[in-house]
Amino acid sequence: MKSKLAIYPGTFDPITLGHLDIIERSVSIFDEVVVAVGRNIGKQPLFSVDERIEMIQKTTAHLPNVTVTYFDGLIVEYARKMNAVAMIRGLRAMSDFEFEFQMALVNRTLHPELVQVFLMPHEAYTHLNSTIVREVSSFGGDISAFVTPHVADVLHEKFHREEK
Repeated sequence: MKSKLAIYPGTFDPITLGHLDIIERSVSIFDEVVVAVGRNIGKQPLFSVDERIEMIQKTTAHLPNVTVTYFDGLIVEYARKMNAVAMIRGLRAMSDFEFEFQMALVNRTLHPELVQVFLMPHEAYTHLNSTIVREVSSFGGDISAFVTPHVADVLHEKFHREEK
């Protein structure tokens, strides 16, 4: 039987517990989940691709059917190359839905066979995004409710190394 592979693309700058929740939900549906770290031309990431991949790998180490990769270009082309049957997207709020709906329609035009799967994170994470986590951390706030201990340490080091 053919393995069902799904791609969960994003910037993940950094990976949050909301992202992890979506990944954990995804692995219960698909045989394999590829977390695909991408370049977003509209964003200037705090962390390098290698740093983001390393944080995701450590965060998802307990999930044997998750791999982490990098892609550049159209996600639908990468999905085609990986033989993915679905693309996972997280929805936190109606504002996410409007953007994701538009992107899903474009993706469907570019790759009609690729199923778009929208998953809602646990309600504890619906307010959460990487931008908020970076901002709270930059001011020395407690981010332990938003990210894993490893990611919190990496963020703290990034923002507060000059204070040492």
